[in-house]
Amino acid sequence: MSDDLAADITSVAALSEPVRRGLYRYVVSQDEPVSRESAAAATGVAHHVAKFNLDRLVTDGLLEVEYRRPPGRSGPGAGRPTKLYRRAARDISVTLPERHYDLAGRILAEAVTIAGRDGVPMGEALQTAAREAGRHLGEEAGSPSGTPQSICGILGATGYEPRTTDGEVVLANCPFHDLAQRYTALVCGMNLHLIDGLLDALDAEDLRARLDPGPDRCCVTIGRD
Repeated sequence: MSDDLAADITSVAALSEPVRRGLYRYVVSQDEPVSRESAAAATGVAHHVAKFNLDRLVTDGLLEVEYRRPPGRSGPGAGRPTKLYRRAARDISVTLPERHYDLAGRILAEAVTIAGRDGVPMGEALQTAAREAGRHLGEEAGSPSGTPQSICGILGATGYEPRTTDGEVVLANCPFHDLAQRYTALVCGMNLHLIDGLLDALDAEDLRARLDPGPDRCCVTIGRD
């Protein structure tokens, strides 16, 4: 399980508490950030209960805080700004097994852009976009050495669930599973070039990604040349 997924699970789990869930629903349904007092009144809970649970939602990454003085009040003697709550800007998505359709969407959007800009076939554009996405994964990780351990770490954070078996890296999960079920050749090729790009970024010259479909796993494995 990647660190991002673990954090998202923690955030979503905070909404299992009914009072907290009610406060969250109230805050996100408003056009403007809301105060503790208005949230408490709207949900029928005590002020101190609202304060505790709203601040917990901030800690869990579901809400954000801003401070604002009431209209017409400024300068010395205006009092302390009011603490207001609004929906957090981050997106939260939890899928088990882990899926990353957002990554597939970015690759496909980039491929369409490349094809239109450069006048190349869509298949070639998709290969270029996928390899670039893989290189970006390596760069985001700080380009560690291209050892199986470091490669597994990056692929694990991307939802592939890598396992080392008999000197090969087998990917037990496909982050694009539903798409792969419907568009197998396209998505398997995208996976292959994505991982090729990652290996390039890590200078893993003695490792090679290849198509090796198997039941209940990703279609790509990584092994020695």
